[in-house]
Amino acid sequence: MKSLFLSAIGFLLVCCGSLQLQAQSPVLPHGYAPWELAAMDGYIPERTAITGSTEPPVLPVRAAAEWEEIDALMVAWTGFIPTVREIVRHAREECEVLIVCADSVAVKDDLLANGIELGNISYVDAPFNSVWIRDYGPWNVYTDQVDSLYLIDWIYNRPTRPEDDAIPGVIASLTDLPIYQSVEDPWDFVATGGNFMTDGLGTGFSSKLILEENDGTGQSQSFKSEAAIDSIMRAFMGIDRYIKMETLPYDEIHHIDMHMKLLDEETLLVGEYPEGVADGPQIEANLQYVLDNYMSPFGTPYKVVRIPMPPDASGEYPDDGPWWSPGDYRTYTNFVFVNKTVLVPTYEEQYDTTALRILDEHLPSYTIVGIDCNDIIQSLGAIHCITKEVATDDPLLITHQPLSNTEEQFVDYQVDAQIVHRDGISFANILYTTVETISAATIWYNIPMTLTDPETNTWTGYIPAQAAGKKISYYLRANASNGKLQYRPITAPYGYWRFEVEAVTTGLETVVTDRGTQLAPVPASSSINITSENIYNHYTISDFSGRVIQQGTVAPASTWSLAVQHIPAGLYLLHLQNSEQQETLQFMKQ
Repeated sequence: MKSLFLSAIGFLLVCCGSLQLQAQSPVLPHGYAPWELAAMDGYIPERTAITGSTEPPVLPVRAAAEWEEIDALMVAWTGFIPTVREIVRHAREECEVLIVCADSVAVKDDLLANGIELGNISYVDAPFNSVWIRDYGPWNVYTDQVDSLYLIDWIYNRPTRPEDDAIPGVIASLTDLPIYQSVEDPWDFVATGGNFMTDGLGTGFSSKLILEENDGTGQSQSFKSEAAIDSIMRAFMGIDRYIKMETLPYDEIHHIDMHMKLLDEETLLVGEYPEGVADGPQIEANLQYVLDNYMSPFGTPYKVVRIPMPPDASGEYPDDGPWWSPGDYRTYTNFVFVNKTVLVPTYEEQYDTTALRILDEHLPSYTIVGIDCNDIIQSLGAIHCITKEVATDDPLLITHQPLSNTEEQFVDYQVDAQIVHRDGISFANILYTTVETISAATIWYNIPMTLTDPETNTWTGYIPAQAAGKKISYYLRANASNGKLQYRPITAPYGYWRFEVEAVTTGLETVVTDRGTQLAPVPASSSINITSENIYNHYTISDFSGRVIQQGTVAPASTWSLAVQHIPAGLYLLHLQNSEQQETLQFMKQ
């Protein structure tokens, strides 16, 4: 799709070169300007034209999650230029950057003057009103999970910003992507992008602002019940489960990206205030509502990561200070994924250090870049609010629930993943290691996966069983039939999942001596004769690094023989187990 950007840009520059573009007004707030509040009643968007279908897609669609691969990141060049400039500086290292602007020559001059190379940047010379492109930019959906990429456009809920509301059509023309617009009855739908997030698997999250925006007053054209809203989101976005939470008393814009973020399909990053402060009580109530009523798409409870909501430079929170000057609504959840980079708002080192550490811990090996947002946060927004993604047009989707810690030492660890590409998957692998510190020299063992359920595109492989105390790091790799290669986590091999084999703590006696069991001959050559006072039904042979060499079940008996002729010469551990106890013995193979 990048070639489309570059060819279409030339066309737009020629066509727009002779136009007198509208001069940008002073920075418009993230919320409503006073004159917009006066214009709310009976507002109907004054779109320049309908550029796509006003009916939903014929085929079912899937809204992409933000951590999925993208081809481009959009920004609007007006107001808060230092912040936008830094976004461009780092995002262009990961993908194409589309800068919506009134004067591309001036933008280029500014970038060059600040040491930013112009490669991987395109310019969309088109009329627009504000910097808040998250709220008015288009959304990405795929047919058949990963097939055709479509753009989706809602009605933007800001009166007097018709040029903003028209930008999705401009992007659709630029990228040559089909666009579906929920702008005409019965599909007319008012919403803002900062108040929506999805897991890429059919679950959506918003605040109940979404109900107010479509209640038939103000900017909404007609009343929409909650059931009607759910139906629109299902038809245009593929959202089968739409979770709506109470709005917060101090967050004036009521957008959930100011205090909540999905890190992956099952992990919620949630802002945390000191007890009883500002929006803290309502955030806690909303989180408890989600945990009490919904499970992750894997059918397990959501995992929750907390990140501080820091005070402003005066030490004040949004509920502090006089009513005309409350504390700034500082937030770290308002970050954006840009493939392997995460752009995070920062404010003061004493608070930033903790937040960046938390993100680094839960987003391993992403390049995490802090960008100063002290100016823009005063307008009730940060980095996520002024960026919007264009998803890749060649997605290879890997969905996997990471393995948890286990006490199992004798049965291989099953790894299931949904892996799908429109051209099919040629092969998929698990790569694992038991090395504690990962480096460029780390050797990863390669385990093939096989397609076990074609209907759900489920691939399965097995990591060999490991001894207690071992920490297993692993990631997934898949190749599509067209040569497309994808990893999950996207940052692999330096990004990975890790689980630990824990010692059995209850219900099983662990014996690490040879009491009660004798091995002969020692050393062994072709077989080992085992005589034991205990009756075991499972065995595993491992080396001293924990790598499993051989394992299996045996008929319960006090004396039995174990063939070892195919094992290389060396020193090994023999693990014996039944339902009540286990025993580990050392033997030499000659």
